[in-house]
Amino acid sequence: MLESTYKKYEELPLFLNAKMVARILGVSDCSAYELMKEEGFPSMQIGHRYVVPKDKFIQWVDQQTCGLQADA
Repeated sequence: MLESTYKKYEELPLFLNAKMVARILGVSDCSAYELMKEEGFPSMQIGHRYVVPKDKFIQWVDQQTCGLQADA
């Protein structure tokens, strides 16, 4: 597993692309692209590009971890 390059949610931009999601979650870019296309993941498609609103991503992480966030 790759280590996240971000330590706090405040460091994130308003919209995340697949490379940012990969770095945050510590997964490969390919895994992030696959995740962003899954139903239930809060991504939105703009043209050929997928992005995730930061606030929706934080909510998704909270749901997946049952609220076990270290530094929200």
